[in-house]
Amino acid sequence: MIALYGFLFAPLVVVAGASLAGGERPYVSFPPDRLSFEWYGRIPARYVESIGLSVLLAGATAVCALALAVPAALGLVRGRFAGREAVALFLRAPLQIPFIVVGIAFLQLYYALGAAVGINPRGRFVGLLLGHVFLTTPYALGTVTAVLQRFNRRLEEAARTLGATPWRTFRRVTLPVIMPGIYAGALYAFIVSFGEVPVALFLANPRVATFPVELFGALQFDFNPSLLAVSTLILCLSLAIIVVFQRIIGIDALLRATAGRDP
Repeated sequence: MIALYGFLFAPLVVVAGASLAGGERPYVSFPPDRLSFEWYGRIPARYVESIGLSVLLAGATAVCALALAVPAALGLVRGRFAGREAVALFLRAPLQIPFIVVGIAFLQLYYALGAAVGINPRGRFVGLLLGHVFLTTPYALGTVTAVLQRFNRRLEEAARTLGATPWRTFRRVTLPVIMPGIYAGALYAFIVSFGEVPVALFLANPRVATFPVELFGALQFDFNPSLLAVSTLILCLSLAIIVVFQRIIGIDALLRATAGRDP
């Protein structure tokens, strides 16, 4: 296990270490011949702007995905209606579709909308948001469904017996119990949205581009060590988010919430 994790984390160590190498160079230098924070101070403004856009997009995506996933999970777990399994498969279908196919489909849809009604969301924040919500909702749905399937309905019955209204029962009893699944779903949605490339490549433009798209283009046409510096900052941000979630709900609760998530 130590060797396996060492192999997996070695590239991250190389990126972080190479970001501390000073001097002009069009390649990765590891280990650095001298330590310097030179390239941290030379991060282009467009990278900072794209990171801000990616964080805003990922946060909005997580909120929208949960707004769809929580009621959908309640309906799938507790509903008794014909075709429930078909609906569940339909809601999880985005997990089976390659991201590049989703990007092409949304691109064609946006062009069709532009031709039909004169509104083309491509290259706009809302266009990226719709694509990412489509991708991430199944992740949030899986985590919330997993928690609801293990939920003890007697807790709600006790609250209703004591005079609580349906809304108060949901807010004071159901919601706190399923909150680990909601946190886990939000985390998955945020991470998938923040790091997604294929769909964003089709739906972004030079004025509205997420950080992964900027990084992808820079690695192809304009590499410099500032990319390593900003990538290291993103790595530190990701670790901080994990620590915050561990502090809020605990890693054990997070793992239990995701135990039943679809692969």
